Amino acid sequence: MSNSIQSIIESRVSTTRFDFRRSLSKDHIQKLLKLTTCAPTAYNLQNWRFLALMSDEAKRRLHPIAYNQSQILEAAATIVVCGRLRGFTQLAENLKPAVDQGMLPEQVASAWVSAATQSHQDNAVLQRDEAFRSASLAAMTLMLAAQGMGLASGPMSGFDAAALHREFALDEEDVPVMLVTLGYPAHLDREQQKPRRELESVASFL
Repeated sequence: MSNSIQSIIESRVSTTRFDFRRSLSKDHIQKLLKLTTCAPTAYNLQNWRFLALMSDEAKRRLHPIAYNQSQILEAAATIVVCGRLRGFTQLAENLKPAVDQGMLPEQVASAWVSAATQSHQDNAVLQRDEAFRSASLAAMTLMLAAQGMGLASGPMSGFDAAALHREFALDEEDVPVMLVTLGYPAHLDREQQKPRRELESVASFL
């Protein structure tokens, strides 16, 4: 592991305090989300969707849905990270660039599509589990990307998913999994990462 990646992981904190005077450009958010889509997914499903709420009007709409938590208004942007339930239906399309570039044999791609369809098509529980897995991996990648760009971030599970779905007219396939607030830290001196449990208490080696 390179020192830069190790430093990003070890220095990342979840914050609720942002400098509300500083904004992020659409270009900045696009760069962050482009990095976010480098996160892994099963079969390369890429079963996610991101809604970037940057305007004051969008923040005001989200604020009560997130139980009036102040960071929604103070952060430069909040990303709604959604997993999609039927990602397997777009898998062939998603794999085509890898096939066209010779990175993935066509027969392997076809086998992946067949396996994903067979396992997911009539399994609502697996579809939801997969949506949560992919969205969670994306959210972590987003936070690490933000840390690498000198930004602060905070994951939020405290929101009314049904109300968010209605207010922002999400697709029925979209499952809002997490909100990630983004912006510049409120203080020049960043918070320190809280101590973690000793490795021996959470890991086994067989």
